[in-house]
Amino acid sequence: MNTYSIGIDIGGTNTDIGLVRDDGRCLAKKNITTRNYFDASIYVSDVYDQIKLLMTENGVDAVDGIGVAAPVGNYYTGCIENASNLNFKGVTNLREMFGKYTDAPVVVSNDANAAAYGELIYGGARGMKHFIMFTLGTGVGSGIVVDGKLVLGKTGGAGELGHAILIPDGRLCGCGGRGCLETYTSSKGIVRTTVELLEQRLDYKGALSHYKPSEISSKMVGEAANDGDPLAIEVLEKTGYWLGIAMANAVTFSGPEAIFLMGGPVKAGEALLKPLRKSFEEHLCFIFRGSVDIRVSELPDNDAAILGAAALTKALW
Repeated sequence: MNTYSIGIDIGGTNTDIGLVRDDGRCLAKKNITTRNYFDASIYVSDVYDQIKLLMTENGVDAVDGIGVAAPVGNYYTGCIENASNLNFKGVTNLREMFGKYTDAPVVVSNDANAAAYGELIYGGARGMKHFIMFTLGTGVGSGIVVDGKLVLGKTGGAGELGHAILIPDGRLCGCGGRGCLETYTSSKGIVRTTVELLEQRLDYKGALSHYKPSEISSKMVGEAANDGDPLAIEVLEKTGYWLGIAMANAVTFSGPEAIFLMGGPVKAGEALLKPLRKSFEEHLCFIFRGSVDIRVSELPDNDAAILGAAALTKALW
């Protein structure tokens, strides 16, 4: 007999809500516009209305739990804490708010931790006890699994490898620091590298020279690299070099079986992955060589965030 859970992915623009079967199939989804809400209690009420619709429309009477992947989501408290990209500010206790509508367990964590647990329960990390997930998007997130459990630390915020310093006194990061990994290997970081090279290579006449800096995206860079554009290739070689160093450093403290990658920049494929693997092997401590696979997430792109959130309900904390 199948069981079901709810996965909720809260983004600054939209919130995706999915009904997930225990075999990892997302049966149906709903969506509301997060940015329209300034009152968290109204937001939670409307999200729960969508959950009830999903269950009714699919003949599901009960769910095992509700998993919420949220910016600055804290598993210990069940709260979103001062998320900069949400209109409802301060501390929002989602566990308590959803508890007014349901007796199902409610689990809250950040999106990178959700992605890691989604990979463990439904993706390529099934059967693994030790791995790291890097999520490359607007920022860089990470989730670390050791002995089959997410590393959360004292505050619930452990594993923020995107804000580990890669280059001292480097690029300014949104966190207030300088030189964070995120500023070099996120989609925004890739664009920054591209713009820097365009400013230096005034004789460059390739595909990316026809756009204003504000028009360039990391997707465009990836496509140009795969079409053989030399500047785009150089950008992804630099990005892979930097990310390879960060991944090699991460291995030294958790000794994973594999490192998984997901997010838009990863779609560039070998244009990014080949220099990344080369840098990773060059910088990896010799005692770990040959023991760590670098793999792309096996979660389906369209459902990855929802599956990750739903997987939180099965977490072994």
